Amino acid sequence: MATGWLVHELYMWHSTGSYAGVFPPGLTVEPGQHSESVATKRRFRNLLEVAGLEDQLTRLKARPASEAELCRFHTPDYVKFIKDISDKGGGDTGHLTPFGPGSYEIAKLAAGGTIAAVEAVLEGRVRNAYALVRPPGHHAERDRGLGFCLFGNVAIAVMHARAVHKVGRVATVDWDVHHGNGTEQAFYEEGEVLTISIHQDRLFPTDRGSVKDNGKGKGEGANINIPLPPGSGVGAYLAAFERVVIPALRRFKPELIVVPSGFDAGGNDSLGRMMMTSRGYAQLTRLLMQVADELCGGRLVLSHEGGYSPDHVPYCGLAVMEELSGIRTGVEDPWLAIMEQWGQQELQPHQEAAVAEAAALVKRIR
Repeated sequence: MATGWLVHELYMWHSTGSYAGVFPPGLTVEPGQHSESVATKRRFRNLLEVAGLEDQLTRLKARPASEAELCRFHTPDYVKFIKDISDKGGGDTGHLTPFGPGSYEIAKLAAGGTIAAVEAVLEGRVRNAYALVRPPGHHAERDRGLGFCLFGNVAIAVMHARAVHKVGRVATVDWDVHHGNGTEQAFYEEGEVLTISIHQDRLFPTDRGSVKDNGKGKGEGANINIPLPPGSGVGAYLAAFERVVIPALRRFKPELIVVPSGFDAGGNDSLGRMMMTSRGYAQLTRLLMQVADELCGGRLVLSHEGGYSPDHVPYCGLAVMEELSGIRTGVEDPWLAIMEQWGQQELQPHQEAAVAEAAALVKRIR
């Protein structure tokens, strides 16, 4: 079966203004480009076309999420808050999340696009799928947007799958370099959804993502954080997957796996301090595909989150898409040979200690 590919031009039109990285311009901060700009996503999509892969994927059509679908997770007041600001020409949620006119509608399309990708997999139209959506979603919480995220795309799609398609257990595996606090909040007391986040320790949000945050009530044991030390490379990520993520999935036995997919753990990202490579992301994808085949008929959906290196993200994305589809394009990542020679790409003792602490949580899954 084919791999689904979902993208929409309006995702590229979401405006984050003339920020300098993540800082608003002013008399002492020269205007520039916001870190969450269109460049990485457009170049990802462009490379798939140039590589000849895009035409071999099954194109999925995005549609906007309804307000009722948004409100499965978000409060009605928050949804109205975003709509009102967007209608007035844009602004900021107040938590590092600027947006422009029309961003409300585009964010609804991003949430709906993730829903559409999940539905395509659940209905058997494709085996797996990637939704290249924007704005991202995994930091958005029930009543506030932060970290560039307006609506919780993956959380909303998982809730839709459970409510409409009667899916039972679902697992999310967030490999963005920042902690998936919004997805965690959505299901922290929900034992039927396993949330796993592998991220750089105390990067963003700095007060979230502790290994001690393991779920509450019915959700106790169903939230696993793997905070890796800065400087972790492919060796640490593979160890985390082999010793924590894959055993956790096998113990939980989900019917669907959804990945909030950020490539900001890449080796030259401006907002992360990790050393992941395109080949590393392909290896993680292969592990997830194998366990998805084993547990849930291959049902695997990825929804795009962060990644802020315009010259590296496209190659990480291509590597993942080649793995999902089983199609090799022959396009080489010019960064790969450089990054694989960097020192300490192998698992280091202090990284192994962090993995071991998280691995101890697997037995708590019910």
